[in-house]
Amino acid sequence: MKRARLIALFSVFPLVSIFGGLLMTGFADGLSWGYEGEEGPASWGALSPEYALCADGSAQSPIDIRGAHALDLVDIEVHYGESANKIFNNGHTIQVDVDPGSHIIYNGITYDLLQFHFHAPSEHSIAGETAPMEIHFVHQDPNSGNLAVVGILLTEGENDSHAYAAVFDHLPAQVGEPEAQGDPLNLARLLPETHGYYSYQGSLTTPPCSEIVRWLLLDTPVALSAEQIAAFRAIYDGNARPVQPLGARDLLHDSG
Repeated sequence: MKRARLIALFSVFPLVSIFGGLLMTGFADGLSWGYEGEEGPASWGALSPEYALCADGSAQSPIDIRGAHALDLVDIEVHYGESANKIFNNGHTIQVDVDPGSHIIYNGITYDLLQFHFHAPSEHSIAGETAPMEIHFVHQDPNSGNLAVVGILLTEGENDSHAYAAVFDHLPAQVGEPEAQGDPLNLARLLPETHGYYSYQGSLTTPPCSEIVRWLLLDTPVALSAEQIAAFRAIYDGNARPVQPLGARDLLHDSG
């Protein structure tokens, strides 16, 4: 039996609008930022007063995963269906907006899946080691506006991932609007078979770096081929924020 006290621990978050949720990829505010030079991560906090948390926040993401406390956490209940492959290049990453209906249930709260997007290399690291890529599945509670983001490290395997083929066969090099491409996506197949995870309270990893995210980083990676990874990194290579201090936050690992 999962521990009821952990439900109470994770159930209260700051409110955020759906507009704020879409800022997981950080382009909707109209302010210019990037990953290099004067607009890079070290300068985000100085680019606008709206980005102050990027420099001054105490619960920033990503983090290096180490020293997590093992506990019997609540399960992430995944209820994913099919979606058109509405893929686009938003100027900072490749993003796929998904059809309504897919969601997770976490601590008794339903979070609707809005979109997923990629970073290369991974933003989170494990004991200092990064993966070639990372994917973020962005969910939102429609009642409160709270966010829950499921992150998965993407490693290099010998063969193409058939589950991700519809995405990686249609990566748009040019910035544009969402447009359905190729076959529909079976969203559940994009996740690993097991859903053990690390959990901590954090932030958007892009400006405005709002500290409104419950991070659920799965502890089982998904393998892509070297060719699939190279296809993404030919468009975006280095769109990852450096790790931030954990500070006094709890970092928990689901022990099953």
